[in-house]
Amino acid sequence: MNRLDSVVSLVQRYIGEVVRDGGRAVDATAGNGHDTLFLARLVGTAGRVWAFDVQVEALARARRLLLEEGLAGRVRFIQAGHESMDRYLDGPVDAVMFNLGYLPGGPRAITTRAETTVAALRLALDALRPGGRISLVCYPGHPSGGPETEAVTALCATLPPRYFAVVGLRVLNREGRPPLAIIIEKVGGTGEGQAPAADPGNNSPAAGRYPE
Repeated sequence: MNRLDSVVSLVQRYIGEVVRDGGRAVDATAGNGHDTLFLARLVGTAGRVWAFDVQVEALARARRLLLEEGLAGRVRFIQAGHESMDRYLDGPVDAVMFNLGYLPGGPRAITTRAETTVAALRLALDALRPGGRISLVCYPGHPSGGPETEAVTALCATLPPRYFAVVGLRVLNREGRPPLAIIIEKVGGTGEGQAPAADPGNNSPAAGRYPE
């Protein structure tokens, strides 16, 4: 059994509840491929996973892991920032996973950033099917992780409960600035569970997509 204070294991538990065989999911930060592998197992042979990373080395590691597990055929590996995911997805998805920060074992100067992560989160919110979930693991303890965590939580705080349920999970008895896990579920609100179209004149942090 996974430890309760492993935020990565916690988010996988919540994502695992909404991705089924034949499903469609996004690993927005492929890294070493552990979330990609987790999603590939969930979607089965008829499903699809899109795995994004800007680093060639990260995608190589992720691909190697999936090849070793015999699941690479379920994944499309994309060398691009997650803020461009809308260019590659061809329809709604069941889940999007973000594990922010830098590549473990890689250069720490290359890290996710507040502005691109927020842009990617907005795209993920639009891509998510009703009932689908987004997970984010934020690391406020490294230099760029603090502003990024603040930007992500600020956006999440603006999401209207009519359309989204948002939960934050943090280990309270750990020194320093422990990771923060955020789970977002699209709960719908109109007859089809879809949010209304954006108001072009609305410049709210949520890009005007989901009015109260």
